[in-house]
Amino acid sequence: MSKKLRIGFIGAGGMARAHTDGLKKMDDVEIAAFTDARPDAAQKMAAEFGAKSFDTPAQLCKDGGVDCVYILLPPFAHGDAERAAIDSKIPFFIEKPVGLDLRKTRELASETERVGLITCAGYMNRYRKGVNVARDAFLKDPPVIIHGGWIGGTPKPPAPPNYNIVSWWIQKDKSGGQFLEQVTHTVDLLRYLAGDATEVFAFAANGFNKGIPNYTMDDAAVVNIRLKSGGVANLMACSASNSDGGVWLNVYATKNSAKFTDWEHHTVLKSTDDPLKEVRIKGEPDIFAVEDRAFLDAVRAKNAAGIRSSFADAVKTLEISVAANQSIATGRSVAIKG
Repeated sequence: MSKKLRIGFIGAGGMARAHTDGLKKMDDVEIAAFTDARPDAAQKMAAEFGAKSFDTPAQLCKDGGVDCVYILLPPFAHGDAERAAIDSKIPFFIEKPVGLDLRKTRELASETERVGLITCAGYMNRYRKGVNVARDAFLKDPPVIIHGGWIGGTPKPPAPPNYNIVSWWIQKDKSGGQFLEQVTHTVDLLRYLAGDATEVFAFAANGFNKGIPNYTMDDAAVVNIRLKSGGVANLMACSASNSDGGVWLNVYATKNSAKFTDWEHHTVLKSTDDPLKEVRIKGEPDIFAVEDRAFLDAVRAKNAAGIRSSFADAVKTLEISVAANQSIATGRSVAIKG
């Protein structure tokens, strides 16, 4: 491995920018290669960083001379990129959610484990100090009930000059809908703090957002989750609240409680061990750089101990989101087989 870790990017959109903003400040890495379904986007970012652009993920993995790749794709576009990295035995970071096709995603994740490939999924909240202080408490005192949500406004049409661009995010067959694509962070945090699920039952609300071309996702969803531990949870998603909203997760155990707010997941902790004391921990603003550092250190050391969510683990989060969509479609509860 070269002195500097050479990084390739499969996907040259907004998430590529979110990660390169931190990576370009690191002295031990080189942003070396890009590929994207839109060649002009890959070429533009490659020129900015003095990197090379490639036509396909397979070409980048084969000829890019990279030590690891970042797979930063919409949910519907997964498959070929992971296959290319696996075939070339290149460690990869993959942004959430890790796919839409659960069967195919499970197969790819199983292969990464079979060949011992280092992978890291982009569930950045697992690296926050407040989250991990709470997790330590909940490992000894399992949560009884959890309530959370991700409430946002009606999607806006593209601004000029992009009138004709159709957003994949508002199309449920491409994004999986808001609960699967966005609230996946909250679903994953629930798993990290309270363990895996056994059953999901969900309802959706529709017909409130009107006049949005190509809009097919639910306006809102309420998802009830039964946990293996015996605890229960309720998570909410909404993309139709234009006067107020936000992100939160409240976790209540017998002795301890934790409340997380805003995108940064600012944390408030309380415990019966000291009922007069309230612990407040501010969320990290640069959390992408924190998770990137964990992944890159693992690649350099060839040791995944510092990674808090692998590709295979992220599939378990996807299972809950897919089950929620299945429940919305059928009106029945869905068992989690994992």
